Amino acid sequence: MKSTFPKFGTLLKMGGVGAAALLASSPALAAPVAELAAPAADAVGGGTAYILNTLLFLIGGFLVMWMAAGFAMLEAGLVRSKNVSTQCLKNIGLYSIAGLMFWVVGYNIAYPGFDGAGWFGMAGTIYPMQEVGSADLDTGYSVASDWFFQMVFCATTASIVSGTVAERVKIVPFFIFVTVLTGFIYPVVVSWEWGAGSLDAMGFSDFAGSTLVHSTGGWAALMGAIIIGARIGRYGPDGKVNVFPGSNIPLATLGTFILWLGWFGFNGASQLAMGTVGDVSDVSKIFVNTNMAAAGGVVTAIILTQLRYKKADITMALNGALAGLVSITAEPLAPSVGSSILIGAVGGAIVVFTVPLLDKFKIDDVVGAIPVHLFAGIWGTLAVAFNTQSEVDGAVLSMGAQFGVQAIGVAATGVFVCLASGILWFALKATIGVRPSEEVELAGLDVHETGVEAYPGLANQG
Repeated sequence: MKSTFPKFGTLLKMGGVGAAALLASSPALAAPVAELAAPAADAVGGGTAYILNTLLFLIGGFLVMWMAAGFAMLEAGLVRSKNVSTQCLKNIGLYSIAGLMFWVVGYNIAYPGFDGAGWFGMAGTIYPMQEVGSADLDTGYSVASDWFFQMVFCATTASIVSGTVAERVKIVPFFIFVTVLTGFIYPVVVSWEWGAGSLDAMGFSDFAGSTLVHSTGGWAALMGAIIIGARIGRYGPDGKVNVFPGSNIPLATLGTFILWLGWFGFNGASQLAMGTVGDVSDVSKIFVNTNMAAAGGVVTAIILTQLRYKKADITMALNGALAGLVSITAEPLAPSVGSSILIGAVGGAIVVFTVPLLDKFKIDDVVGAIPVHLFAGIWGTLAVAFNTQSEVDGAVLSMGAQFGVQAIGVAATGVFVCLASGILWFALKATIGVRPSEEVELAGLDVHETGVEAYPGLANQG
């Protein structure tokens, strides 16, 4: 018998407008199409779910990889023209080192296969990938896609350090620090929560890494800024702070927008699944909350700087966006849109008030990474307790108990990263040296460290 209504696939090919028009003109078609659509929407088999989950990891992974470009452009725009090439070299170098170290040892420390709680473990070295044409459907995704997605997070942590200690660190000791940070320090912290370690057993929650990624990089950057010291001439007598304007504000703005875009992969793909209607809907909500938190951070930074300094500061606005993004990263799914805006707004306020606070302590943070990634990361991690509570031993934690667990995670990360990175910075300083000579620093690192000026003829002007 000839069908009296078009096949569901035909409606899909027609597109939303054409299909809607056809259904509206023929109500008799609506019921059978609805019957077909309902099961089809949720009927995803194991192979299809595997493909969709893998695709989420890959799309999220290359978006987070693109954040490396964002960090490079942001830092290149905020350092002086005589140091731009060096900063670009550090960013492409750290990304590459992170990839190598995470393959050699980092992933197997981050995911050691803890049986219950644990503070350190290791599943071996040289992370194996699947054979050509093979797939383990039991995992629900390609192991290579998972490794790639996790690796780009590792590189992000190193990028945070790069911006803080810019303009007064030689390339070789910096790359040595990155090697240890990405191969050991960051993976250990990750293992405590995402690797099912001790923090996870306590109920600590960090959806996409406000603490595991951003605060880890922030603590390492803070120790570097303290141990290495400020740039020559940054702080004068009687508490005077000398401003060193960035070389290219449009470039820094572009870098911020690139980071903002990449964050949709950072947070969205941390859903870790796209094989059901519920998962896709959650990814969509994460996108919205992530975007609105950043918007809240920007507007708050603009308003506060206008009120405080009588001028809206573009660099504060840029960092307000990033602080909003960092703040929502610990829990971008559970909050309402309004709560997400508030969380991001507090992040923006944190930046405005802590940037001058660092200057009072003569902690020289070139790009404002410590307020953005460390302080806003701590705030975002603690704010998790207001929107979600973990289940531990069959019981759901109270808001107060969750807040306490979140604070333990923040403290544990801070103590470990500060000790490990502090020892490493001191060791580098005492052996091969970290800073260039005063003559080189004043002349600019580009000529002496890379031999390439980013802006030939302009370096001596900034």
